[in-house]
Amino acid sequence: MAGQNDFLVHLPDKPGVLKTRMEHIGAHLTHNKSLLEAGSLILSGPTLTGHPEDPEQGLPITGSVLIFRTGTAEDVWQILAADPLAKAGVWDMEKATVTPYSSDSTGSSVREKHMEDALAKGSTKTDLEKGKSEGAPTPPQPPAAPAGFNPADFPDGGREAWLVVFGGFLALFCSFGLVNCIGVFQQYYVEGPLSDYSESAVSWIPSLHVFVVTGSNAIMGRLFDSYGPRWILIIGTIVYSFGLMVTSLSSQYYQFILSQGIVLALGASAVFNCATNSVITWFFRRRATALGIMVSGSSLGGVVLPIMMDKLIPQIGFPWTVRTLGFIFLVLCGISSITIKSRLPPRPKPLHISDYVSPFKEIKFIIVVIASFFLFWGLFLPFNYLILQATDAGVDPNLVPYILPILNALSIPGRILPGFVGDRLGRYNTMIFISALSGIITLALWIPGSNSTAAILVYGAIFGFSSGGIISLLPACMAQISDIREIGTRNGVNLFFAAVGALTGSPIGGAISNGKHYLGLQIFTGITMLLGSLLYVVARTVLVGPKSARV
Repeated sequence: MAGQNDFLVHLPDKPGVLKTRMEHIGAHLTHNKSLLEAGSLILSGPTLTGHPEDPEQGLPITGSVLIFRTGTAEDVWQILAADPLAKAGVWDMEKATVTPYSSDSTGSSVREKHMEDALAKGSTKTDLEKGKSEGAPTPPQPPAAPAGFNPADFPDGGREAWLVVFGGFLALFCSFGLVNCIGVFQQYYVEGPLSDYSESAVSWIPSLHVFVVTGSNAIMGRLFDSYGPRWILIIGTIVYSFGLMVTSLSSQYYQFILSQGIVLALGASAVFNCATNSVITWFFRRRATALGIMVSGSSLGGVVLPIMMDKLIPQIGFPWTVRTLGFIFLVLCGISSITIKSRLPPRPKPLHISDYVSPFKEIKFIIVVIASFFLFWGLFLPFNYLILQATDAGVDPNLVPYILPILNALSIPGRILPGFVGDRLGRYNTMIFISALSGIITLALWIPGSNSTAAILVYGAIFGFSSGGIISLLPACMAQISDIREIGTRNGVNLFFAAVGALTGSPIGGAISNGKHYLGLQIFTGITMLLGSLLYVVARTVLVGPKSARV
């Protein structure tokens, strides 16, 4: 099967856990049976201090050995973490090893069935330990897993880890927080300096902004893998603030394209990328939760920044409002530069095109990338056009400036709760639900409620919640199928294709809406979100098949 590799796993037992092992062996065997049927597990059995001479004797068990056939070593760690023996504390996960393995055999065997038979005969701890001799040879240990890769190496909390999340929260407040209020920029440009241009033409500015912020992660991620986050963050912060200052001086279409669409966005991309990838290196079991907390910073930015801009623009003008943002972001991103760091050491290596091409040998990677494209194709249309559509629908002008803050306010729990749920029920399962909800609510509420203030506000709130979950789960889902040492590159490639969707989605929506008629735009948004959800269903099926599982 394309993209599938064999891995030899050795899991030593902790001392004195034989009774606990026997209590959970039935659940362990059931777990293994489903993996065997899915083709993920090739062989499983206990390691021994020696083979008992008497077949009736119990097995002197020291641990377990398994052979998995899956995509990456991290896939293996994910499977192991869900095993009943791991959850019961039988295996010493800190000493566990996962080693790439090659075999001509495809036969499967689960030798731990012997233990189940022993239990059926009423074997006791003493019976099972018969034949265990003093000084018996210890089974040879396979090579250790790469440093920092074992799930036990991930702190999943602690002062340093949560400081990284805090720094990421501030970084996302500044970088994606501004992305979340691009509707304010769109409205200002359409009604102000670019009023001679069509909405579709103007929408290329915020669309290019989103594209560069997300799409250049393919480059930023590669730099992150090679050099770590520190200098990328510092340089990105300077470029970001400079881009805001230049935007404040712009007055022509091409100037906004260059300043906001490229310079500002490149700086924001560096900040966003370093924050996201650094958090991933510190968390394993709580990864989606940590990412959700971090990404909620962008939602808070989406609440605060539109209101701030709405109040400041009439008082000090658009140029000084944007400069004010530049000074604020310089301070906040400066704090992020101090607190954000990667747990893994940099691995400088020459740039090879194959680094970007090789992930496409994995069918699951391809499906997730295409799904990300469709989700981002429609994701930002409500952020861009809900204000304009509400204005044309006759919503109270005093209420219109608060539509985006309402959307982003609900996005805060939307970015945290789905991550929390995803860590417990499965990140792919949660992504499927949350993206489907985004599409359904668009078709079922935004379209029929286009002329209702209440419906527009309710839609904004629900879409804010569901879209927030998509943003926070996207990197978590990619990390689940990736080697953590290549997370920057793989996340970057995924975000690049998502960015292509974001780049083209708004202009397409603007062309479809034709200034005043938003039905086509609304249908386009709903359908693209549902297609993204459907593709995540396909990706989940590739990973574990159609059966019920925490994925």
